Amino acid sequence: QVQLVESGGGLVQAGGSLRLSCVASGRTVSRYNMAWFRQAPGKEREFVTAMNWSGSTSYAGSVKGRFTISRDNAKNTVYLQMNSLKPEDTAVYYCASPTTTYTVINIDPTTYTYWGQGTQVTVSS
Repeated sequence: QVQLVESGGGLVQAGGSLRLSCVASGRTVSRYNMAWFRQAPGKEREFVTAMNWSGSTSYAGSVKGRFTISRDNAKNTVYLQMNSLKPEDTAVYYCASPTTTYTVINIDPTTYTYWGQGTQVTVSS
């Protein structure tokens, strides 16, 4: 059984930084695509970033240059380092992984099967 557990969210001022963690069980993060999505109130869930099994990454334009995805294979954990945070980054952030291994990184949330419970990130102006 695959379980993804996020942590690290919180309240931060604009310009600040946070690092989110996603600990996976029942799944080896180095063998599957791992992604971060976010959902703000009243908005659809949107792609933030992902890393595929080979280590290739993809970022949404709105976070490119500010956010970095990484993984620690020994801890079976994926991280999202968020710098230069803006109020518009406020959302619930979710870790996700698909059923099978893909080389292509999908940005459509419907292609992901496993989801964490989410962690709230609030950026004040």
